[in-house]
Amino acid sequence: MFGTQKSQRRRIAHKRLVRFGAVVLSLLAASVAAADGLDEELERLSAEVASHSERVFALEQKVLHPANTRLAVFLTLQSRDALDLDSVELFVNGQPVASHLYSDRERTSLERGGIQQLFTGNLENGEHELKTVITARSADDDFVRRESIHRFRKRPGVLRLQMSLEARAPDYEPRVSFLEWE
Repeated sequence: MFGTQKSQRRRIAHKRLVRFGAVVLSLLAASVAAADGLDEELERLSAEVASHSERVFALEQKVLHPANTRLAVFLTLQSRDALDLDSVELFVNGQPVASHLYSDRERTSLERGGIQQLFTGNLENGEHELKTVITARSADDDFVRRESIHRFRKRPGVLRLQMSLEARAPDYEPRVSFLEWE
Protein backbone atom coordinates (compact mmCIF):
# COMPACT_ATOMS: atom_id res chain seq x y z
CA MET A 1 0.00 0.00 0.00
CA PHE A 2 2.74 2.42 0.82
CA GLY A 3 4.70 1.51 -2.28
CA THR A 4 1.83 2.10 -4.64
CA GLN A 5 1.14 5.55 -3.26
CA LYS A 6 4.73 6.67 -3.87
CA SER A 7 4.74 5.47 -7.45
CA GLN A 8 1.32 7.04 -8.02
CA ARG A 9 2.64 10.37 -6.69
CA ARG A 10 5.62 10.08 -9.02
CA ARG A 11 3.37 9.42 -11.99
CA ILE A 12 1.20 12.43 -11.07
CA ALA A 13 4.31 14.58 -10.63
CA HIS A 14 5.69 13.26 -13.91
CA LYS A 15 2.39 14.02 -15.70
CA ARG A 16 2.40 17.55 -14.21
CA LEU A 17 5.98 18.03 -15.35
CA VAL A 18 5.13 16.85 -18.85
CA ARG A 19 2.09 19.20 -18.94
CA PHE A 20 4.23 22.07 -17.62
CA GLY A 21 6.88 21.35 -20.26
CA ALA A 22 4.22 21.26 -22.97
CA VAL A 23 2.85 24.62 -21.76
CA VAL A 24 6.37 26.12 -21.70
CA LEU A 25 7.08 24.80 -25.20
CA SER A 26 3.82 26.17 -26.55
CA LEU A 27 4.57 29.54 -24.92
CA LEU A 28 8.06 29.53 -26.44
CA ALA A 29 6.65 28.65 -29.86
CA ALA A 30 4.11 31.45 -29.52
CA SER A 31 6.82 33.94 -28.47
CA VAL A 32 9.05 32.89 -31.41
CA ALA A 33 6.09 33.38 -33.76
CA ALA A 34 5.39 36.75 -32.13
CA ALA A 35 9.08 37.71 -32.45
CA ASP A 36 8.99 36.83 -36.15
CA GLY A 37 5.88 38.97 -36.49
CA LEU A 38 7.63 41.80 -34.64
CA ASP A 39 10.68 41.54 -36.92
CA GLU A 40 8.44 41.81 -39.96
CA GLU A 41 6.58 44.75 -38.40
CA LEU A 42 9.89 46.50 -37.59
CA GLU A 43 11.12 46.04 -41.16
CA ARG A 44 7.87 47.42 -42.54
CA LEU A 45 8.01 50.42 -40.19
CA SER A 46 11.66 51.08 -41.04
CA ALA A 47 10.85 51.12 -44.75
CA GLU A 48 7.91 53.45 -44.08
CA VAL A 49 10.11 55.83 -42.05
CA ALA A 50 12.74 55.87 -44.83
CA SER A 51 10.05 56.67 -47.39
CA HIS A 52 8.66 59.50 -45.24
CA SER A 53 12.18 60.82 -44.69
CA GLU A 54 12.78 61.02 -48.46
CA ARG A 55 9.50 62.87 -48.98
CA VAL A 56 10.27 65.32 -46.15
CA PHE A 57 13.74 65.99 -47.61
CA ALA A 58 12.26 66.65 -51.07
CA LEU A 59 9.67 69.04 -49.59
CA GLU A 60 12.35 70.75 -47.53
CA GLN A 61 14.44 71.35 -50.65
CA LYS A 62 11.40 72.74 -52.46
CA VAL A 63 10.62 75.12 -49.60
CA LEU A 64 14.18 76.16 -48.75
CA HIS A 65 15.50 76.38 -52.31
CA PRO A 66 12.61 76.99 -54.69
CA ALA A 67 13.80 76.89 -58.29
CA ASN A 68 12.16 80.24 -59.00
CA THR A 69 14.48 82.16 -56.62
CA ARG A 70 17.68 80.09 -56.70
CA LEU A 71 21.13 81.61 -57.14
CA ALA A 72 24.24 79.48 -57.56
CA VAL A 73 27.80 80.81 -57.79
CA PHE A 74 30.66 78.68 -59.15
CA LEU A 75 34.42 79.33 -59.17
CA THR A 76 36.91 78.45 -61.91
CA LEU A 77 40.54 79.35 -62.56
CA GLN A 78 41.37 80.63 -66.05
CA SER A 79 45.11 81.08 -65.42
CA ARG A 80 45.92 77.82 -63.73
CA ASP A 81 49.62 78.41 -63.02
CA ALA A 82 49.45 82.12 -62.25
CA LEU A 83 47.58 82.07 -58.91
CA ASP A 84 48.01 80.06 -55.74
CA LEU A 85 44.53 80.63 -54.30
CA ASP A 86 44.35 81.07 -50.51
CA SER A 87 40.75 82.09 -49.77
CA VAL A 88 37.54 83.44 -51.26
CA GLU A 89 34.79 85.38 -49.52
CA LEU A 90 31.43 86.03 -51.12
CA PHE A 91 28.89 88.74 -50.21
CA VAL A 92 25.41 89.20 -51.70
CA ASN A 93 23.97 92.70 -51.18
CA GLY A 94 26.56 93.33 -48.47
CA GLN A 95 25.73 90.17 -46.49
CA PRO A 96 28.38 87.44 -46.18
CA VAL A 97 27.09 84.22 -47.73
CA ALA A 98 30.21 82.10 -48.29
CA SER A 99 33.80 81.91 -47.18
CA HIS A 100 36.30 79.25 -48.11
CA LEU A 101 39.93 78.61 -47.17
CA TYR A 102 41.64 76.35 -49.71
CA SER A 103 43.71 73.27 -48.97
CA ASP A 104 46.51 72.08 -51.26
CA ARG A 105 44.26 69.36 -52.60
CA GLU A 106 41.48 71.82 -53.48
CA ARG A 107 43.95 74.19 -55.15
CA THR A 108 45.31 71.32 -57.23
CA SER A 109 41.79 70.35 -58.26
CA LEU A 110 40.99 73.91 -59.38
CA GLU A 111 44.31 74.15 -61.23
CA ARG A 112 43.42 70.99 -63.14
CA GLY A 113 40.20 72.60 -64.38
CA GLY A 114 37.84 71.80 -61.53
CA ILE A 115 34.77 73.87 -60.76
CA GLN A 116 33.79 74.66 -57.19
CA GLN A 117 30.26 75.53 -56.14
CA LEU A 118 30.77 78.42 -53.73
CA PHE A 119 27.18 79.26 -52.90
CA THR A 120 23.60 78.13 -53.44
CA GLY A 121 20.78 80.14 -51.97
CA ASN A 122 17.60 82.07 -52.59
CA LEU A 123 17.39 85.58 -53.92
CA GLU A 124 14.37 87.64 -54.80
CA ASN A 125 13.99 88.96 -58.31
CA GLY A 126 15.48 92.36 -59.06
CA GLU A 127 18.80 94.22 -58.94
CA HIS A 128 21.57 92.79 -56.74
CA GLU A 129 25.27 93.13 -56.02
CA LEU A 130 27.77 90.30 -55.63
CA LYS A 131 31.09 91.16 -54.00
CA THR A 132 34.07 88.81 -53.83
CA VAL A 133 37.25 89.14 -51.82
CA ILE A 134 40.10 86.97 -53.05
CA THR A 135 43.43 86.35 -51.35
CA ALA A 136 46.13 84.53 -53.29
CA ARG A 137 49.83 84.35 -54.03
CA SER A 138 50.66 85.29 -57.59
CA ALA A 139 53.24 83.58 -59.80
CA ASP A 140 55.81 86.30 -58.96
CA ASP A 141 55.36 85.46 -55.22
CA ASP A 142 53.39 88.60 -54.32
CA PHE A 143 50.58 88.13 -51.82
CA VAL A 144 47.47 89.80 -53.26
CA ARG A 145 44.02 90.64 -51.93
CA ARG A 146 41.44 91.82 -54.43
CA GLU A 147 37.82 92.87 -54.15
CA SER A 148 35.53 92.68 -57.10
CA ILE A 149 31.90 93.77 -57.44
CA HIS A 150 29.42 92.39 -59.95
CA ARG A 151 25.98 93.94 -60.33
CA PHE A 152 23.31 91.74 -61.87
CA ARG A 153 19.58 91.43 -62.33
CA LYS A 154 17.89 88.32 -60.93
CA ARG A 155 14.97 87.12 -63.05
CA PRO A 156 12.51 84.34 -62.23
CA GLY A 157 14.16 80.93 -62.42
CA VAL A 158 17.57 79.62 -61.51
CA LEU A 159 20.52 81.99 -61.98
CA ARG A 160 23.97 80.38 -62.23
CA LEU A 161 26.99 82.67 -62.14
CA GLN A 162 30.49 81.51 -63.01
CA MET A 163 33.22 83.50 -61.32
CA SER A 164 36.53 83.11 -63.20
CA LEU A 165 39.91 84.13 -61.81
CA GLU A 166 42.87 84.87 -64.02
CA ALA A 167 46.28 86.49 -63.72
CA ARG A 168 48.45 87.08 -66.77
CA ALA A 169 52.15 87.77 -67.07
CA PRO A 170 54.04 90.03 -66.60
CA ASP A 171 52.19 91.71 -63.71
CA TYR A 172 50.13 88.67 -62.56
CA GLU A 173 47.38 90.94 -61.26
CA PRO A 174 44.29 88.86 -60.46
CA ARG A 175 41.20 89.69 -62.46
CA VAL A 176 37.72 88.44 -61.73
CA SER A 177 35.11 88.00 -64.44
CA PHE A 178 31.53 86.80 -64.22
CA LEU A 179 29.50 84.80 -66.72
CA GLU A 180 25.84 83.81 -66.51
CA TRP A 181 25.26 80.15 -67.37
CA GLU A 182 22.22 79.32 -69.43
